[in-house]
Amino acid sequence: MTSFPKRGADDRLLSPENSLITFIDYQSNQINSIGSMKHADLVHNAVLVAKIANQYKVPIVLSTVNVHTGRNQDTISPLKKAIGDVPSYDRTSINAWEDKDYNDAIKATKRKKIIMLGLWTEACLTFPTIDALAEGYDVYPVVDAVGGTSPLSHETALRRVEQAGAHLITIPQLICEYQRDWNRSDTVPGFVQDLFEDGAFTPLQ
Repeated sequence: MTSFPKRGADDRLLSPENSLITFIDYQSNQINSIGSMKHADLVHNAVLVAKIANQYKVPIVLSTVNVHTGRNQDTISPLKKAIGDVPSYDRTSINAWEDKDYNDAIKATKRKKIIMLGLWTEACLTFPTIDALAEGYDVYPVVDAVGGTSPLSHETALRRVEQAGAHLITIPQLICEYQRDWNRSDTVPGFVQDLFEDGAFTPLQ
């Protein structure tokens, strides 16, 4: 039972060392307009991804739309609390990739694998995903933590980004890919707890 050492930043798979996580527009107006999943499940899952990011010390880039203009409220408080003290890049552009401050923040991490969460799937997730792919990034939309205005809009958008080259991922897959080895004992307790919170594990009776 001898494990190989960690592969490093050139790992083909996702690792805490080679990726970043971005949350785009998790604001009350957007969440209330989601029609592809239950709002409570969407919030729970997004918060869980933020918790995972902090457990594995993965950089987070947070963005909102139209807070400064007064049209929208800020990131919902449960998610903002889970993310912690990171800058928030407010925009007027629907496509976050077309906002210089957000774009610069992504590129400043020097990481080429972007785990992306955005509302809606058909706009604020799709547009930056396609642009990032065109610039040589690998993009991983977290499909169980994003939503669209309808099931059809959500599923069609996921097909479009997948056809463009995005790698669809779920929360249990993300957790396992970050942990990778039970010998990495420092993160095992959080790893197991995350899987319980996701529902992948259930308590034995």
